[in-house]
Amino acid sequence: MMSRRNVLRGVGLGALGLSSANLLAACGTSGTQQSAEECKSEDLSDTEAKLVFSNWPLYIDEKGKRLPTLEDFEKQSGIDVTYNTDINDNNQFFAKVRNQLGACEPVDRDIIVMTDWMAARMIGLGWMQELDMSAMPNVEANMVESLRSPAWDEDRKHSVPWQSGLTGIAYNSKYTGEIASWEEFCTRPDLKGKISMLSEMGDTMAFFLKTTGADPEDFDDEDWAAAIERLREVVDSGQVRRFTGNDYTGPLNKGDLVAAEAWSGDVIVMQYDNPDIKFIAPEEGLGLWSDNMMVPNKADHRANAMKLMDYYYEPEVAARVAAWVNYICPVQGAEEEMAKIDKSLVGNPLIFPTEDDLAGTFSFMNLDTKVREEYDKEFNQVIGA
Repeated sequence: MMSRRNVLRGVGLGALGLSSANLLAACGTSGTQQSAEECKSEDLSDTEAKLVFSNWPLYIDEKGKRLPTLEDFEKQSGIDVTYNTDINDNNQFFAKVRNQLGACEPVDRDIIVMTDWMAARMIGLGWMQELDMSAMPNVEANMVESLRSPAWDEDRKHSVPWQSGLTGIAYNSKYTGEIASWEEFCTRPDLKGKISMLSEMGDTMAFFLKTTGADPEDFDDEDWAAAIERLREVVDSGQVRRFTGNDYTGPLNKGDLVAAEAWSGDVIVMQYDNPDIKFIAPEEGLGLWSDNMMVPNKADHRANAMKLMDYYYEPEVAARVAAWVNYICPVQGAEEEMAKIDKSLVGNPLIFPTEDDLAGTFSFMNLDTKVREEYDKEFNQVIGA
């Protein structure tokens, strides 16, 4: 079966521009606050059967140059979809659209997909239109319970999860043994200079907040100071070879890195070719995140966008996407449909985790924009970005 993993085998994750390269263009400008009352949007869906969907690369089912589920949506709905893969980094995309959204101007996109912390930032700035859950019965019925009401968007008034993922530790068992905890990952002598951590601040600092006794979902400046100092100590010790985006995968496969802070979807891709790659939940738990569909202010096709969101919450459609992208599926009922597509993925806890699997997960706290910028600056100074 052709899937995302086959494409990644051929080109390598790092070559796709998916690295979270700490593009700082978005930092230093808080953005201009808007509100629904001040920035009114007109919906032309009744007269224009089209929409523009911006997503990350390799994040939908593909067959050559075709996008089968999207083509089926177009046939069923009569809505023409322009699908762009022009989101490679949250900060980079924020920089691309902030001037227009801050000035209540269109960004020529009806759906954008942002990771939790950036989605929270954009919603907090008043840049996203409110959604109508009554117009999305599949979303209402089939969204997994754990994603229904995040603190940064209660009752999902502005966002619908596209895919979710876990952040943990991957290791190459050909070169090293199992790693029990994040603290062990940071201190074990045989790992010194042979590990990588993620350059996404929230992913990495959530673990350091955990190991210094703080709650990543509810911490203060004092907690942050202790965690960033612990990161500095680990970096200064020479334990970490490098900070990466997805580009840890090649070195980990080859043994140039023996372990890495890693994202679950990448690990599934790697395991098809290399059974020595293992993914573990450290004693501190696993990071849990989602990438979320949203409708920006001044997007002209809100109703059409909600029809597409609802379509992707049909379990059969969601299973087709999950079989390709290999991330956590946010749709209840998709696992049963997966049995008809790829039985090897049924029961895979990195795609269909149980409530017990998710019991020890945590997210990174939603931060005020100015605080986020200051923390980003400190983090990037420590990791040398």
